Amino acid sequence: MGHSQAEKAASRERVLRIAARKVRAEGVTRPGITDLMKEAGLTHGGFYKHFTSREDLISQAASLALAEGTAKMERAARRNEQEPRTGLIDAYLGQQHRDSPATGCALVTLGAAAGRGDEHFKEPYEHQVRTYLDLIAGLDEDSEETRAEAMLTLSALVGAVLMSRAVADAGLSDELLTNVAEQLKQRGPRASAPAA
Repeated sequence: MGHSQAEKAASRERVLRIAARKVRAEGVTRPGITDLMKEAGLTHGGFYKHFTSREDLISQAASLALAEGTAKMERAARRNEQEPRTGLIDAYLGQQHRDSPATGCALVTLGAAAGRGDEHFKEPYEHQVRTYLDLIAGLDEDSEETRAEAMLTLSALVGAVLMSRAVADAGLSDELLTNVAEQLKQRGPRASAPAA
């Protein structure tokens, strides 16, 4: 790859990563081309060298934002080697995740766009849901969670973060995270195991 091609690829990647961060933080309707290009250190006119349209960029950014979540969920589960499910719950329902939507799980911010039926978001969203369900179901080596239990866990995680970001009362926001985390941990496969 020539020098200018390498620079073009790096610029495209920079714009895409900035757009993915914005999509996680603001959803799919807000990021504007001019602001994205400016933040990437590029001119608005250079946009079409990288993407065919705003929709093309946002679609790719949404897919990237969703896919980046897999590695984060796997890292969260590894934080607690004895109880990976607990590690994932604690990380996902932590204040840091709630307060950092730009680096958080895209399932929370992209659900509405996917729910409206836009195929650009629906297919990558579904893929990520299926990936997370498989990850959650496989966390406990001794007793795999049922698919239904994994669905309940994922729904509670995403819903609790969404609501905790949406409410005005900081106390209620914290309570949502804390109480849902505790309830999920109590439901876990190991919670019902007899004490040794």
